[in-house]
Amino acid sequence: MTSSTRRPPGLRCLRDSAGNGQATASTRRGASRLGIPAAGLALLVTLTGCGGTGTGVRTAHDGRPAAAGAHDVPATASAAPGTTLTRPPQESSNSTSPARLPGLGPRTLAGIPGKARQVVLVKGRDKNSSTSQMVLYRRTGAGWEPGATWPAHNALKGWTDDHHVGDLRSPIGVFTLTDAGGLLADPGTELPYDQGRGFTVNGTGFEGEPLAGSFDYVVAINYNRKPGTSPLDWTRPLGADKGGGIWLHVDHGGPTQACVSVAKQHIKELLRALDPDQHPVVVMGDAASLGR
Repeated sequence: MTSSTRRPPGLRCLRDSAGNGQATASTRRGASRLGIPAAGLALLVTLTGCGGTGTGVRTAHDGRPAAAGAHDVPATASAAPGTTLTRPPQESSNSTSPARLPGLGPRTLAGIPGKARQVVLVKGRDKNSSTSQMVLYRRTGAGWEPGATWPAHNALKGWTDDHHVGDLRSPIGVFTLTDAGGLLADPGTELPYDQGRGFTVNGTGFEGEPLAGSFDYVVAINYNRKPGTSPLDWTRPLGADKGGGIWLHVDHGGPTQACVSVAKQHIKELLRALDPDQHPVVVMGDAASLGR
């Protein structure tokens, strides 16, 4: 196996083109080198993830081989691996920016770690809709400053508070964002980044759209996964039935299995903006659920 380094935040990434068809391993800040078992790599190189029905493509991202597009991960307001639930962020009284994140109710706000200074807010149209919007908020002394609003896709059947493999719904909740990767080279993110052929995807989505390129850039959502590992890591602390491998990734023009997708230029912008020192999280769900 060839390997590249997962660069510490603030340092330039050392990249491996992975042109030999093998996925890369990496190291985190102050941590030992991470890798994926050879048997897992051999499988992952031919697998796909959260896109659609696929055409003869299989995926391991649900904790088991499944139909192409089976990226999965549940979320609730209760604690889950990679999610620290603490008090709501302290508010500022003076500002043109919102002191609180708009549209979020007390239960959702309570799930945002107090140390979080970046929130990727993904708000779905309704519980059964596969379309949503994404906004990156930065916490400043004046409150929460919003970035641009980007159109996004989520799972085919919408959202759920109790996600399971194959339900075709995205999990609702608050999840930390600690790891990134993709088929293409690091676009300049501060997150640890794994590049490799394991992010190759083929087949077609639910609306017949090609899935190729969907995993050119991804950010792992820390639902039912081990933070500090490659997005390709297969660990499922909550068990395989609860899914896994839910990512923010490149939009392919249709609904996903459970992930959230945005246009390629927007996922690149997001990767360049996310800063592990700001403890970024994603808050995701339909508008009504997030308002509770």
